[in-house]
Amino acid sequence: EFGITCWSLWRTRNDRVFAGKIITPKTFLHRVRAWLPIVRNALDKDKLIHKPCPPARTEEQISWKPPPPEWVFLNSDGSVLLETGLGAAGGLIRDHSGRYLSACTLNLGACTITQAELRGAVEGLQVAWDRGHCRIRVQLDSQCAVQLIRQTDTEEHHCAAVLARFMELLSRPWEMLVQHVYREGNRCVDFLASRGHVVPFGFHEVVSSDLMLSYWIMYDCQGISEPRLVWNER
Repeated sequence: EFGITCWSLWRTRNDRVFAGKIITPKTFLHRVRAWLPIVRNALDKDKLIHKPCPPARTEEQISWKPPPPEWVFLNSDGSVLLETGLGAAGGLIRDHSGRYLSACTLNLGACTITQAELRGAVEGLQVAWDRGHCRIRVQLDSQCAVQLIRQTDTEEHHCAAVLARFMELLSRPWEMLVQHVYREGNRCVDFLASRGHVVPFGFHEVVSSDLMLSYWIMYDCQGISEPRLVWNER
């Protein structure tokens, strides 16, 4: 109440000095009383004093999680160098124990990051189909790519060609789920996508004996996590 009264006095003084408006003491009191419930309601509604706002993000530990039995995971990723605009991608297929089934890396040439993300998924799915897998969960760390896959009106999008390939693969007689994961849970294919920048143009299979890939697979199988600030749902 004291603060509102002081503010009202200051406003009344300014009105008199700069606008020549003069009000009676009775009008002044009515003005103060009219403001009191408005300010009280605002403070109570947003809980600005009695209850501080919760943090927008909280830290969570993120790690790779294996698929259920009888399913395989295809983790895929894309990468584009800012300096050159050249893209690369990678894909890795694993079973419910985290065991390597197949992997690939691609040098894509000039493309956008979303095109690279989708190419990694498409080429990985083609490998999965060729290997005879019939229940597959696709994981990408690009929310934009996942949203595009779930849309139906993408004919005019610059990724329309690769999206059409994805939809053709999706329509085949197998079970497929597409999921978004955080980058911290997609570390193996982050490595494979980066490798795509240093191999010749095109598709390259990465064998299970590859030392760096074996290291990252072991890293995931041990459940090693990394911290990430995750947005809280409001």
